[in-house]
Amino acid sequence: MRAYFGRRYALSASHRLHSESLSAEQNRAAYGKCNNPHGHGHNYTIEVLVGGPVDSDTGFVTDLVRLDSIVQARILDRFDHSNLNFDPIFANRVPTTENLCKTVFEILQEPVAPAELAQVRVEETENNFFEYSGE
Repeated sequence: MRAYFGRRYALSASHRLHSESLSAEQNRAAYGKCNNPHGHGHNYTIEVLVGGPVDSDTGFVTDLVRLDSIVQARILDRFDHSNLNFDPIFANRVPTTENLCKTVFEILQEPVAPAELAQVRVEETENNFFEYSGE
């Protein structure tokens, strides 16, 4: 039997949406107020969905304590209360919610094994969210 387990995490971080390949005018047109030179912050909700067979001994898809530990060490400790623009992983990509979501997926994909990382969802605001399930 294959099942899925999802878990939510809270993350507060700031960013400035700005692309070095665009002019100042193009950046303002593309990103609006999110191009503020001083940046702005969000209280993100990150949802991690893993899937796999239900273990016959534990009845679980994954070990919750282990998953929490992985997310804490690799995502929350790294990005919480930070400016995403200053993280090396965003040196050559704009720290949009789309790119943050994809980055979280890429960071977690291997460590959550043997469970399969099915999807990551990042809510930026109550109206804006992005989901990524891999290539």
